Amino acid sequence: MDCKLFFLSFIVVINLLSLIPSPFANAYNYTLPPSRPVTPDFICKFTPYPISCKSVLPNKTSNVYDYTRFTVFKSLSQTLRFQTLVNNFLRLRAALPKTTVAALEDCQFLAGLSVDYLWSSFGAINATPSALPGWKTEDVQTLLSAILTNQETCYDGLKSASSSWRVRNGLFAPLANDTKLFSVSLALFTKGWVPKNKLVPRQVTQRKLFGLVDEFGSTTQRRSLLETGDDNGHGHSKVVVRERVTVSQDGTGNFTTINDAVAAAPNKTQVSGGYFVIHVKAGVYEEYVSIAKNKRYLMMIGDGINQTVITGNRSVVDGWTTFKSATFAVTGPGFVAVNITFRNTAGASKHQAVAVRNGADLSAFYSCSFEGYQDTLYTHSLRQFYRECDVYGTVDFIFGNAAVAFQNCNLYPRLPMSGQFNAITAQGRTDPNQNTGISIHNCTVIAADDLASSTDGAAKTYLGRPWKEYSRTVYMQSYIDSVVDAAGWREWNGNFGLSTLYYAEHDNRGPGSETAKRVTWPGYHVINATDAKNFTLSSFLLADNWLPQTGVAYTSGLI
Repeated sequence: MDCKLFFLSFIVVINLLSLIPSPFANAYNYTLPPSRPVTPDFICKFTPYPISCKSVLPNKTSNVYDYTRFTVFKSLSQTLRFQTLVNNFLRLRAALPKTTVAALEDCQFLAGLSVDYLWSSFGAINATPSALPGWKTEDVQTLLSAILTNQETCYDGLKSASSSWRVRNGLFAPLANDTKLFSVSLALFTKGWVPKNKLVPRQVTQRKLFGLVDEFGSTTQRRSLLETGDDNGHGHSKVVVRERVTVSQDGTGNFTTINDAVAAAPNKTQVSGGYFVIHVKAGVYEEYVSIAKNKRYLMMIGDGINQTVITGNRSVVDGWTTFKSATFAVTGPGFVAVNITFRNTAGASKHQAVAVRNGADLSAFYSCSFEGYQDTLYTHSLRQFYRECDVYGTVDFIFGNAAVAFQNCNLYPRLPMSGQFNAITAQGRTDPNQNTGISIHNCTVIAADDLASSTDGAAKTYLGRPWKEYSRTVYMQSYIDSVVDAAGWREWNGNFGLSTLYYAEHDNRGPGSETAKRVTWPGYHVINATDAKNFTLSSFLLADNWLPQTGVAYTSGLI
């Protein structure tokens, strides 16, 4: 690590001292070409924190590319320092409340991820004098968005933990300062690298997956069928598989537990080498499963919803952080799950209790069920896709700050506790330059059986509420039943976020889809097809670049 830091420091210094404008023509139609030298005072006006920006940048004229390289590298240095601070506090764990220790462990884990993301981001932008390919630009913006999410998760956990003045005094100021630095880095990257109009979606393309789990042996062969659109998608495609193992509780498979099968998966593989496929046979698996960041391109296939069940009951009331309450947590990139039920059975009275926490980039869940009450599905960060899944819950039961799309899914509000209301989504975008949000496309919103049969008329259901200031959620071409209140959306706390959020609806149907009595917040919109295309899979997730390799069905545009 020390050698890497010295090498990268040398590169940054050379870049900043040269101050030679890029010879490359501006790739995008910006008022300010990113290769043009400007002062720190000028460029910092384009960031959310101009004062912090000016205090960080060297007092020399340069271009936005070099300013970005400087701040991203500075972000890496600061994250390593913060990681050391957290580790030092954890050495004192015996003297700290258990809830504080748990929050610190979350911060330690998240800081480690942020270090990885910043190394990757710096490597990408330092390898070119100017613009990146579109898909690589999206990668870096995604990673820089995720480090801000990691910061917010760490801060929220520490704030909710038992009071420890030593930890608060030692960590809150660095957290706040580093968050501003990360925001500046993301803003400069967005200004220099991200085009105003990122993509124009292709024609509608629906790719359909056949014969997924009729027999475990058939999982390697998929048929890719273009049902509508152009003529480029006909024929057969294969999901590349490097190895297949089976989990069975009766001892007839390779393993009797899911965790043992995950441990056997190779580390740090690339998708070109194929998926490590774990077939989890029917049964109820009382396990807490974590797919680590080094377990890349792992595919887990069950025998069907309510047949293969992974269940746990951790909750905040019982002393877990929301982050650690998950029955199933995944960080390894390229993860795919099919035909599995994920449960948290803590119940409504235990408040935050996560069934699945997903922080895996380019991950997909197909034909899965997520069952809980408050905070069922934690779509924490990076890029995610859910197709033909069922999600059950009450308060904020889909939450987080990933760039995530739900397609052809069923969203089931359940009966909440007395005095509670249901909020289907609580999206956590904290920065206007994050490429995150929730896209709900061609889904069905309908009451779960317990809510449908209830006589409690006070149990209202809303499409979402703004957990964070720049919360962003879009419902389009979906069926919304009468379970959803006419106002549609709910405040978080007074006027918080109502002018900075982005909530939108497009071409929905059903008795709950009427927009005449919707909220009148500045950030709420009824949008047209042109705006809705920005939240289709081909635009929002660049899905055509990575979803075909998973074999999961999807529609790239509007229907």
